[in-house]
Amino acid sequence: MKEYSGIIILNKPIGISSHRCVGIVRRALNMKKVGHTGTLDPDASGVLPILVGTATRAAEFLTAEDKRYRAKVLLGTRTDTLDMSGTVLEKNEVNVTEDEIKNAVKKFVGNISQIPPMYSAIQVNGQRLYTLARQGIDIKREPRDITVFSIDIISIDLPYITIDVHCSKGTYIRTLASDIGDALGCGACISELERTSSGDFTIENSITPEELNVLSEKGEAHKALLPLDSFFKEYDKIYLDKKRADRVKNGVSIFYRGKEQGKFYLLYDENGEFIALSMAAMSQEENGRECLKLIKGFYK
Repeated sequence: MKEYSGIIILNKPIGISSHRCVGIVRRALNMKKVGHTGTLDPDASGVLPILVGTATRAAEFLTAEDKRYRAKVLLGTRTDTLDMSGTVLEKNEVNVTEDEIKNAVKKFVGNISQIPPMYSAIQVNGQRLYTLARQGIDIKREPRDITVFSIDIISIDLPYITIDVHCSKGTYIRTLASDIGDALGCGACISELERTSSGDFTIENSITPEELNVLSEKGEAHKALLPLDSFFKEYDKIYLDKKRADRVKNGVSIFYRGKEQGKFYLLYDENGEFIALSMAAMSQEENGRECLKLIKGFYK
C-alpha cells in the first residue's frame, strides 16, 4: 500500500458529516491514517482540511487556525438546532430596520463569550452533546471565550440577512446567528452556512468529493495533496546534513548556532524532505548552548 502525506482541502457538500468526508479521502487514497481538523456541521458546506499520513500529527496546529464563514440568517425563526435542520420552536414577526440590524451585529464583534449549542460535537462525561440533545436532554454548558474579528453584512433581504464572519477557533456560527436574533428581539437561525476559509486554505483551492473520485479512478488522487509544510510557510527553512537529520528523527534536539531564540524553524533532511517543526532555544545543560528544540516530528 502506497503511503502518502499531506493535506487535502475538501469542499464539503451539504448533507454529509465531516467523518464521512474522512472516509471519502481514505478510500480515494487507499490509506487508513486520515483525519479532519475540526467538525463542520452536516448542513454546512465548504472548506474542510483533511490530513493524510504523517501530516495527521499537525492536527493541533490546523485546528487552532482562524475561520471565515458566509452565513444566511433567517430572522424570526427559532429552532432547537439553531439551523433549519431542527424543529421550529417559535416564529415571530420581523419588524426591524437596517440600522437596528447593523447595531445588533456590531455588539458581537470582538472578544465575547458564547454558550455552545446542545447540537454540537462537544463531549461531556464521554458523551457528545448532540447525542444527549437527541434524547431530549438539555444540560448546562459553560460559556467559552471566542474572538469575532469582523462581521460584514453582505445583504439584507428580510427576513434574511447574509453575513461574512471572520472568527477564532471554537466559534459556533449557529449560536452567533441565534444571539443576533435575540438582540433584535425576534430570534434567528441559520438558513445556509459555508466555511470559506480555514487559516490560509480557501474555497478557491479546495476540491470536491466528485473531483477527488475522478482522480482516484485514474490512480491520481495523490495529486490533490498539498505538502504539509505549505501550512507552515511563514517559518524559515533549515536543511540538515544526514547526521543532524538522523538525530532529529530520533527525537533529539540538535545544537545549532545563529538562530533567533524563540522563533520556529522548519527542518528538512539531506533529501529535502520536511521532517520537523522546531524552535530555537538554549539547551538545558548547565552552560546552555544554542539548539533547535523539536516541537513536532513529521518523519515516517
